[in-house]
Amino acid sequence: MKNLTLRNTATLLLLGGGLAGQALAVSCTDTTIPARNPDAAYTDNGDGTVTDSRTQLMWKHCAEGMTWDGATCTGSAQSFKWTDALAQAGTAYAGNNDWRLPNVKELFTLVEECRTKPALNTAVFPNAPSAIVWSSTPTYLEQNTVWYVDFSTGYSFYGQGRATLHPVMLVRGGNSGANYGR
Repeated sequence: MKNLTLRNTATLLLLGGGLAGQALAVSCTDTTIPARNPDAAYTDNGDGTVTDSRTQLMWKHCAEGMTWDGATCTGSAQSFKWTDALAQAGTAYAGNNDWRLPNVKELFTLVEECRTKPALNTAVFPNAPSAIVWSSTPTYLEQNTVWYVDFSTGYSFYGQGRATLHPVMLVRGGNSGANYGR
């Protein structure tokens, strides 16, 4: 497994002018690290989706295979091979049929650095998998490997083979000029 991480870079960028002064509903397990994804950064669209006001990315509250009941995600996240994850993205949800697998930078915007297991805002993404989640970004260094985000630790890596099974979180839209690397 390769070990190139985005986590520390994002922490340094956050300290330069991030969300530290905002009211946070995120329950941080490490209070020495400021939360970067407060509830206030997301708009609940009332249809099982949320929109990140900073990136304009619309996310499903739940990983694929789970069901939004209006308050939480129920069921279990389904795992997919990477090519099947790409195909899963074509399904319709909440009146939209342009869902897609996020690239690694978009997926990494969900990481909540002050938490682990899972390392994301669980008020916005309840019962999210504390697991490796696929991105759409293949690597150029090794054939048949893909970038992913491990929501157990909050780190991003490459090196997962495309036949490996992992959960999927789908996205749509976005701001093409957004700095997803935060």
